Amino acid sequence: MADLSETIAENLAEVRGHITAAAQAAGRDPASVTLVAVGKNRDAEYIQAALDAGQHVFGENRVQEAQGKFPALKAANPGLRLHLIGPLQTNKAQDAVALFDVIETLDRPKLAHALVKELAKAGRRPECYVQVNTGEEPQKAGIAPREADAFIALTRDELGLPVTGLMCLPPLDDDPALHFALLAETARRNGLAHLSMGMSADYEIAIRFGATHVRVGTAIFGAREART
Repeated sequence: MADLSETIAENLAEVRGHITAAAQAAGRDPASVTLVAVGKNRDAEYIQAALDAGQHVFGENRVQEAQGKFPALKAANPGLRLHLIGPLQTNKAQDAVALFDVIETLDRPKLAHALVKELAKAGRRPECYVQVNTGEEPQKAGIAPREADAFIALTRDELGLPVTGLMCLPPLDDDPALHFALLAETARRNGLAHLSMGMSADYEIAIRFGATHVRVGTAIFGAREART
């Protein structure tokens, strides 16, 4: 565990250093960028090591996996904030509202209506980001860019969801800068403060285009093994 803790602490320090440098190069305050440490397929000991190194914002792809790790960690660490960064099924909306502080993958009207219902029942109001499929890839979740303004109006203005930002996952083979610029312009046009964009391979580029949240897993926790 000592080696794991040291490695994760060193990796976190390196990533934070890159964030600071990228923000300063863009003329931004490094404090305006939040590092979301992605714990997908990681046991609780990895999360605890990151907590011990001063990291308090985490991201998870699956509701069920997060339920196995984070209730105890959140109880022991009141400052811990948890983001859902993977697709959310409507039948998991209740569980997501109960556990997560930010739901980054709001992407369809059916889910929006489910969240309205669950927020009212739970008395919790996790922030919501609209996921935009900037590459219009058929295999990916997210609202099409041309439909984003209308969807934001529906979810935030008509349904009253706490929509505060946007999220995207650029196509692997594209220049991410084009997608980050598109997302930033959509957020500006709609008066949204938060931009979740950039992962281990491209978060420094994302910061240049205004990312307020970068989702980093591999650069902190190392390459992960896939789970069935």
